[in-house]
Amino acid sequence: MPNNGFLSRLIWISLAAILLVLFSHSFLYHYFPDILHPGYFTSKDKQENAEPRVVQARGNLAEDEKSTIELFENSRDSVVFITTRQRVMDAWTRNIFSVPSGTGSGFIWDDNGHIITNLHVIKGASEATVRLADGRDYKASLVGASPAHDIAVLRIGIGFQRPTPVPLGTSHDLKVGQKVFAIGNPFGLDWTLTTGIVSALDRSLPGGDGRTIDNLIQTDAAINPGNSGGPLLDSAGRLIGINTAIYSPSGASAGIGFSVPVDTVNRVVPQIISRGKYIRPAMGITVDSKLNNRLTQHLKVTGVVILNISPGSAADTAGLRGATLTPEGNIIANDIIVAVEDKPIDSVDKLLARVDGYKVGDTIKITVLRKGEKMEVPVTLQPGE
Repeated sequence: MPNNGFLSRLIWISLAAILLVLFSHSFLYHYFPDILHPGYFTSKDKQENAEPRVVQARGNLAEDEKSTIELFENSRDSVVFITTRQRVMDAWTRNIFSVPSGTGSGFIWDDNGHIITNLHVIKGASEATVRLADGRDYKASLVGASPAHDIAVLRIGIGFQRPTPVPLGTSHDLKVGQKVFAIGNPFGLDWTLTTGIVSALDRSLPGGDGRTIDNLIQTDAAINPGNSGGPLLDSAGRLIGINTAIYSPSGASAGIGFSVPVDTVNRVVPQIISRGKYIRPAMGITVDSKLNNRLTQHLKVTGVVILNISPGSAADTAGLRGATLTPEGNIIANDIIVAVEDKPIDSVDKLLARVDGYKVGDTIKITVLRKGEKMEVPVTLQPGE
């Protein structure tokens, strides 16, 4: 009788042999299959006169597909690709040279060669080049900008074959759930179309220079770096906004994009073209965001405390009252703005945004809280500083 040690060695040798055979078979099967299956790659198994498969007829495109294709084809030529360069100085040679700075999108505004884009697309750049959909490149000049709205206006000289400006729509009547289309150049990929819906309205977003950009359209249409400055269109192919920013921890689209509404664009851009800058409408009052937060919390009210009124200003003419400063240095609030045209005001930023929705010369209704009672005061807006 073999002893236990012999049986144990026999079992281990058998297992090792089996594993070796399995490993060898797997190795040959993957890397040398012709050894296991002679003729596997020979002409014996080839089928002569093989034909391509018959293509299945697709049928007509769906109506919404047709309309989307038509929208893109009609709008594509109105969208431009913007590349910027920046001048830098070599620290050793003191030579100045130009290096690539960034890319973005824009769109044709009118027949005079004006291009609309975001201010942050060209900020810090020394030169910008605009590429049209047909491949033509033009050096662009800066007409002006409005940092408060992240809008910049460029101009190129087009002597012939001028692209058609983007048809203009409205944004005050947009509804959540409405279809939208974004055209731009994300990551430098030319003329890309993404679709989505209006996710929300009247959003606010901190700007790059500390300002708050208000009344933004929120959309889930994919907006990525390079889309900035491109148009947001409705289902009729009309401009309803400028794609300006995304909310994304990773830097790529997370389904939360923001656009400056076209009503703002159509109010700001003509001023930039004619004056080189945007003059905000104002009432001639002094307000302060941080101080206002402390005062309203102390008074347990919601609104904006008027700190001071410029003599002869629109607010002065309307009879509004500024705060009083006591000899002890305490501030006594007189008029607290709680609404503009019946729309509630809860912060200085919201007040500025509401007033910015009107033009110089417009008369708006201001609701103020004075000595615990609400009263309505008409104010004719004046040019701001």
